[in-house]
Amino acid sequence: MSDPINQQRRTMLGMAALGLAASPFATISVASAQSSPDAATPVPASSSAGGARGSHTSFGALKHVDAGELNVAYAEAGPADGPPVLLLHGWPYDIHAYVDVAPILAAAGYRVLVPYLRGYGGTRFRSEEAPRNAQQAALAVDTIAFMDALNIKTALLGGFDWGARTVNIVAALWPERCKGMVSVSGYLIGSQEANRAPLPPKAELQWWYQYYFATERGELGYRKYTNDFARLIWELASPKWAFDDATFNRSAAAFDNPDHVAISIDNYRWRLGLAPGQAKYDALEKRLAALPSIGVPTITMEGDANGAPHPAPEAYAKRFIGKYEFRLVTGGIGHNLPQEAPEAFAKAVIDVDRL
Repeated sequence: MSDPINQQRRTMLGMAALGLAASPFATISVASAQSSPDAATPVPASSSAGGARGSHTSFGALKHVDAGELNVAYAEAGPADGPPVLLLHGWPYDIHAYVDVAPILAAAGYRVLVPYLRGYGGTRFRSEEAPRNAQQAALAVDTIAFMDALNIKTALLGGFDWGARTVNIVAALWPERCKGMVSVSGYLIGSQEANRAPLPPKAELQWWYQYYFATERGELGYRKYTNDFARLIWELASPKWAFDDATFNRSAAAFDNPDHVAISIDNYRWRLGLAPGQAKYDALEKRLAALPSIGVPTITMEGDANGAPHPAPEAYAKRFIGKYEFRLVTGGIGHNLPQEAPEAFAKAVIDVDRL
């Protein structure tokens, strides 16, 4: 899809949307791939008291489109002819992770698309016989199929958790489809073979739920206590995020999807080599196992209070061989960075468009 909004207009709209004239974002300094990410100046989570977080509680009416194996439910905001931005959520979260990000980007002239991943919300498999597979390549192929269904040739991509891994894969394997990328926690592409190597005990402890899900008891437990489990993960992953019941319940509704448990369990079992995946993805997984470099313009981000397992910025900086910046977002920001610091995330999307 061509870009009908010129760069100057996007810059002006982006500055207006974020109020940069009086914002501390205007003086951000960041690290390049050739320097230590720790040298980056910390980015405040918001440019004003309270910021944009919690300003919006819902999207408009959702849309649906047949895309590959799925009928995808998605939210859309902004002008239909704006440059497309595709934002992907993670587990156990949903599209409302971007409920405050989308209006900022829409006000800056972007067409914002936020789909429910397979196993979430209104997204459904088009065939009852389709394997409920959630290996990393499958989610990336879903993304390409979604873009194809909407006739989007290239887009800015952003994500966290499963969403970050997915946009990493799209940027690595289909760089012509990715104009630029914002990835929380950096480079998350993995492989079953790499996951066979044990970690030190303290690191393994952080992955307790992976081992729980590897058991029949874990699958039954997640099915019985889905919301309790998800809420615990939210609390552990974002220990300083004081979300309320309404915020959690709004996202928890997405877990009522009939395939949610199967998709969640398969994702983590596949990582440990306990689920085989599908043969049609073998060639893609072989390429991903080589940990391909990413050459598209990229901004990686991390919250200063992320309680979920995540790599250190210096561990992955060299994976990004194009224009690259790292940003540490301060203010007690945890794993769900887009929802906890929407202004900082939206700013990164606008900025990566100009790298």
